[in-house]
Amino acid sequence: MEEIQVIRRSPAMTTRINDLGQPIGWAVADWTPCPRPPRTPMEGRTVRLEPLDPAKHGDELWAAFEADETGRMWTYLPVGPYADRGAFDAALATNAKSEDPLFHTVIDLATGKAVGFCTYLRIDPNNGVIEVGFITFSPLMQRTTGSTEAMYLMMARVFDELGYRRYEWKCDSLNAPSKAAAARLGFTYEGLFRQAVMYKGRNRDTAWFSILDSEWPGIKAGFQAWMDPANFDADGKQKRGLAALISERRE
Repeated sequence: MEEIQVIRRSPAMTTRINDLGQPIGWAVADWTPCPRPPRTPMEGRTVRLEPLDPAKHGDELWAAFEADETGRMWTYLPVGPYADRGAFDAALATNAKSEDPLFHTVIDLATGKAVGFCTYLRIDPNNGVIEVGFITFSPLMQRTTGSTEAMYLMMARVFDELGYRRYEWKCDSLNAPSKAAAARLGFTYEGLFRQAVMYKGRNRDTAWFSILDSEWPGIKAGFQAWMDPANFDADGKQKRGLAALISERRE
């Protein structure tokens, strides 16, 4: 797909007043709706994201998720853990047909195996808004370079390829690891939606985060600096953290 070169940035903070003397938002000139995310792969240095295919990915995903022996990875997700393989396969079949959420399997390029999945959801081409969610990373990819690169690839498609204005991350406000991940990845905390939803028979107060297109160039530069092989020592340990690199480069 041809890359969209124009990033629609917000202008400097200025006050616009209409003919009635009321303050109004800044003008969005020549806006056209964004394309919907395509069902095509996204490949990086350590991982490839490809559309979920139950026949191709089912066995490997089941094995990867079984590595979570306590079921901890499912606590804050609206689904899972699955009682048996049949229930899991039925869920995969439904997920693979879905357009929103749009599921992508994460392939570890070192092993060639599926190790998790993530989605685009609440896709709003007219307003240029899209969310990342259903992030289901097995223990095989948690706290790895690949888990970070997978999130970078999702962002790069949204902003560089499709030209969206806003990228969202939402999570249970009690999910401390998810909130920490959002901050590390460059998202800005926007607030708490109290009693937003119910899932698994319990309340969820939802924490909202976002990245805007105007912020993306600096965040992208931070990701690229972090993923540079020179940022890792001989044992694969990072020399500088992602959050610090993004902070230095974002506008």
